[in-house]
Parts: sequence; C-alpha cells; structure tokens
Amino acid sequence: MNRFTRKPTVYPISTAALLMLASFFNLQGEEPSWPQWRGEAQRGVASGSGFPIEWSESSNVLWKLKLPGTGGSTPVLAGKIAFLTFGADGNNNLAAIDTAEGKFIWKVSLGTDRGNKHRKGGGSNPSAVSDGQFVFAYFRSGDLACVNRDGQVIWQTNLQDRYGEDTLWWDLGTSPLLTENAIVVAVMQSGPSYLVAFDKQTGDELWRTDRITDAPKEAAQSYATPLNVRINGKSGIAVMGADHLTLHWADSGEEIARLGGFNPRGEEFFRSIASPVAKGELIVCPYSRGETITTVNMTQLAAGKGKDAIVWFRDDLGSDVPTPAAKDDKVYVVGDGKMNRGLVSCVDLETGTAIWELQLPKSRHGFSSSPLITDNHLYVTQENATTFVIGPLDAEQPTLLATNSVADEEPFTVASPVPVADSLLIRTPQHLYRVSRQLE
Repeated sequence: MNRFTRKPTVYPISTAALLMLASFFNLQGEEPSWPQWRGEAQRGVASGSGFPIEWSESSNVLWKLKLPGTGGSTPVLAGKIAFLTFGADGNNNLAAIDTAEGKFIWKVSLGTDRGNKHRKGGGSNPSAVSDGQFVFAYFRSGDLACVNRDGQVIWQTNLQDRYGEDTLWWDLGTSPLLTENAIVVAVMQSGPSYLVAFDKQTGDELWRTDRITDAPKEAAQSYATPLNVRINGKSGIAVMGADHLTLHWADSGEEIARLGGFNPRGEEFFRSIASPVAKGELIVCPYSRGETITTVNMTQLAAGKGKDAIVWFRDDLGSDVPTPAAKDDKVYVVGDGKMNRGLVSCVDLETGTAIWELQLPKSRHGFSSSPLITDNHLYVTQENATTFVIGPLDAEQPTLLATNSVADEEPFTVASPVPVADSLLIRTPQHLYRVSRQLE
C-alpha cells in the first residue's frame, strides 16, 4: 500500500465466498468478459450468441438482486463476477456480485458520497473498470481506488484533494479508462481541465496533461468517457468534450492533435454527455446536444490535416445521452431529442449514409442507456427499464421483435445492458436483473 491508501470499510464475507471468488480468478487474473463501460473495445458489442429476446418480471428472469443504494453505473465483468458501484449510508461503495447466483460476495466503502445534483444522477454514475485481477472505481467525490479480487483496497486517492475542487454543474458521468499500465481519468469542466494517469498497481501519478479549450460556460463541461485508440500503430487516447476532440499518446499523455469547431456559434450550454465510438482510423463524435455527428479520421488528424480529417458530418442525426454502438461497417444511433426520441438509425461508418431507420413506440420516457449489439440484434433500454429488441440486423429492414418490461419501472434507468454468457444484466434504479432465454 502507498500513502494514498485508506483503510476500507468492508462488509463481512464468509470463507466460502472468498474461496468461490478465488476460484473465478487465476493468479494472473482472469480475462474480463466486459471489463469496462461499453465492453472490451468500447463499441457496445457483445461476443457470443443465444441472447434472450423476450422477458418480463415473471418470465425468463434468472435472478433479481435488490441493490442497497443508488447509482446509474453500468456493471462490468471479470469472469463470473460483476462489479457495481452505488451510494449508500453517505458513502461511495463498490460491490462484487456472483453472476451465477445473484448474490453479493463483498462490498467496500470508498469515501464520502457526493451526488444527487440531478434527478438522473448520483455520486456513483461512473462505471468501474477491471483488468481481471484488480477493479478500479471513480466517484463524483473525486475518490479513485484500486481494489483487489478479495475486496481489499490496494490504493486510493482523491483527485479533487490533489488537483482542486471540480466545477461540474451536474453529477459526474465520466468513467475511468484502463490502458496497459495505467488508469486514466479525464476531468473536463469549467476552469482547469486535465487528463491524469496513475500506475494501476501503485497509484503513483505517471503523468498529468492540461486540456484547456475556449469552450464557454457549461459547454466546457463533459461527461463523456475517453477511448483507447491506435494511431499509426501506437497506443493513443481520444477525448471528446468542451467543443473539441483531442488525441494523446497513452504512455505520456502528450497531446498530438486537436480538432475544434464542434460549436461554431459558441453555444454556452453544449455540455457533452454521449461518448464517441471508434473503429479503425475513424472516430464518430456526437455533439450539439444530439443535433450533430462528426466522423474524423484520427490518422489524418494526427498528421496535421485539421478539418480536412473530417470524413463525414450530419446535422440531421444525433444522440445527446446514449453513446452510439459500432460493429463491422455500421454505426447504430439512438435519438433522444424532442424531434427524434426513440428513432434508431443505422448508418454506414465510412460515409454516414443511412442504411435503415426504425421508430420505437412513442412514449413520455426518454433514453439515457446506450445500445448493445449482440450477434444479430440491437438492445435499446428506455428510462423506465423497458428494453426494445430490434432485429435481425442482417435484414434489409430490421423490425421491433420484442418490448420487455420489468416491475422496477420508476425513473430513471440509465445503465446499459451487459452480456453475461448468453444472458443479460440489466440495472434498474433499485435492482439488478439477470435475464436469460426461456427458463423451463
């Protein structure tokens, strides 16, 4: 442990539970099956097949777990263990959950909860990340911690104590990013903004890079999550927010390129929530409160081509909160504005040309969850925990195959569905569900 370590508050855990947990990991750490928000490649794509199409509160629910606190973070997985953050009893908490039985293995307290500034928010909205051996959790309070597979805190620090109080108007939404050797956090706010990387095993600061832009007022604030990308064969980090896309080297944080112009009229309230999605050299960037999408060739941007690196731009398509998903040569966008709420669009990654559109049933409920692509279906979860299943995706015009509701329909479900083997985890405001195919 280093000087940033705090003594954790750990709930009792039985010897049997510890043995069970240990069996799920080998000494080197089991390969995560959904290690971070949006999955291993950060594109919202599940591997495998046979995922459930239909379920309800009374059918195809493998288990349902009551959560002891609040939060909107999406679960992450390492092997058969799900990790979930929540706020309870005034504290930030990280929990390990056995996905086979739907039971808590351990819970650990990681600082004082600072959230609830927005009705959809909370102090525990960022998702954890895991390399299979350790789990890293970040909270609205600024607390960042590394926890091992036994629920013991390895190191812990607080970004706001070290670098200054945050100036976000609303609750935090940015999840940390795991690189080869580091855990990286992007802080984009009104005032000093930065990226910072910590050694994932010791918690020592590896580098810190200022990220200053001319974005006005709330437009300087971003709740998006950075991406791991490859630039000229080298590991990089892409960061979207505060009216700019910036590219950095992962080993040093050095900024190698930036692209502005996402807010040409200088709108003061263009805070960004949806994260970009990248595939190959292309990065797809939603912006303008869901009114635009800009796709950029990162290799060309790094080569100094500026706006000439823009591959395509659309101002008739967008997503404010849900992050797009991408698979093969297609990008899937869930509209959540007044004019396009529930409009699901599939566009060509290379050209931005519409391939198909599907309007989900009109409702007063919005969309804050991000879509999930499985083998041949798209899953879109509404804020009332209703999940729409669209497919087959290889059809010329996919259709709405199922509308699945559960009892915990009070606002707001903001977590995204997560694949576990051939089933799904769905986090609602009060519960975690595992839904599966027909249970006999």
